[in-house]
Amino acid sequence: MTQIYLEDGTAVPVTVVQAGPCHVLQVRSVDRDGYQAVQLGFEDKPRRLAARSERGHVAKLEGKRSKSRGADALPKADCEPQKFIREFRGETDLEVGATVTVEQFAEVKKVDVTGTSKGRGFAGVMKRHNFSGQRASHGVKKVHRHAGGTGCSASPSRLFKGRRMGGQYGNAKQTTRNLEVVRIDAENNLLLIRGAVPGPNGGFVSVRQTNKV
Repeated sequence: MTQIYLEDGTAVPVTVVQAGPCHVLQVRSVDRDGYQAVQLGFEDKPRRLAARSERGHVAKLEGKRSKSRGADALPKADCEPQKFIREFRGETDLEVGATVTVEQFAEVKKVDVTGTSKGRGFAGVMKRHNFSGQRASHGVKKVHRHAGGTGCSASPSRLFKGRRMGGQYGNAKQTTRNLEVVRIDAENNLLLIRGAVPGPNGGFVSVRQTNKV
């Protein structure tokens, strides 16, 4: 994250996202796959670190193991294996092997950003759910950050699903919606989005035009 200044001198906090170039790896169709989507890959992965299936997904592999199974082979993007692959639903006029750049967002004003939030491990109720904790008086002995009572009476003698307790916090898929696109740097494929997005610095995110009105 950083900040930039608008023409009127207003300071705006922004997150800089490298949005491309992305290779079109596959195009889903209703006839073959039952739905319409485009599959994009971002950032080349060294071949020595890529599995054979990952290399065969983006390029045709020659050898004894490559046999024809009778079906028409899908077209390949003929690029390097990709680190981050995601599908985006909807109609598209892109073809396999094409390259998508940040210029796709030239006319877009608001976007949704999906990523994996920072993992915080096993957290208590104060950190995870913003509980206030128990009193700091003499009557409370060494349980100041505990949740307190959670049970019901003799009936129904159990806890209901959804009770807020300590547990795994973060490391989950999260979408921040309706963020403003402040600026586009087409030369460096940079997208400047107002505010924060899920995940750590250097993390992978998916950016799409928002459907929130």
